[in-house]
Amino acid sequence: MRAAFCLFRVRILLAFCFIPLLLAGSGSTAIFAQDTTNPATVASAGPQYPKDPSLLPGKGPATTSTELPKVWAERHAEWAQTADKDKGAVVFLGDSITQGWHSLANAFPEIKVANRGIGYDTTRGVLYRLNADVLALKPAAVVLLIGINDIGLGGKPEDIADNIKAILSALKQSNPRMPVIVCKVMPSRHQIAGQIEQLNTLVDEIVKRDPQFIRCDTWSIYADKNGGCPKDEFPDLIHPNATGYAKWAAALKPIFARINPSRNQPQ
Repeated sequence: MRAAFCLFRVRILLAFCFIPLLLAGSGSTAIFAQDTTNPATVASAGPQYPKDPSLLPGKGPATTSTELPKVWAERHAEWAQTADKDKGAVVFLGDSITQGWHSLANAFPEIKVANRGIGYDTTRGVLYRLNADVLALKPAAVVLLIGINDIGLGGKPEDIADNIKAILSALKQSNPRMPVIVCKVMPSRHQIAGQIEQLNTLVDEIVKRDPQFIRCDTWSIYADKNGGCPKDEFPDLIHPNATGYAKWAAALKPIFARINPSRNQPQ
């Protein structure tokens, strides 16, 4: 009897030792990069970019640039100072194209806006930071532009579209009445025009199924006959200049007039 009891204890101890190994080997990244619908989980992870980018949620490549953690930390330090006043804003969410829109507030003086763009970011990075950077603000609306860096890293349009679908699902779960304006990935170099057009087509299909999501055509307003971007509006073939941003603003204004986000914003 005593021997059987000892054997039972040994089995219990082995089981407790083996469970973490199973979790580690299961391929699940939920312990760190995981529950993007749980603000407490993301807050506990902190605003730092993960040391192992492969732990980010979603599919496809993740940015391994040594610049991203620095930009990430700088942006979050800035946002910590403005978090209270940014609540209820129209949140512009994206990468360096969004971050670089320094005249954003002047472009929409009648609307409270918050810029949540981070240079070098991807759809996987947006999934990871969605709660802390967007949902915590209880936005009146969201303007999403993301995906060009995924393509630049060799991501498949199908995987990028799936990540965008996950972002939209999380936004919908947070507030099914909040308008979400989904901008098309802007044209860039001719060499990747095909991938950009394929991604935009895939996201078109996702967006058209739900009236909460509003498509903004930020591709055809720029694209030349080869699907590339004009150098006089995108000097480095990625980022718009003042003329390019003015076109983006012009594409958004009719949508804002229709959804009137200012009516849901704190005064």
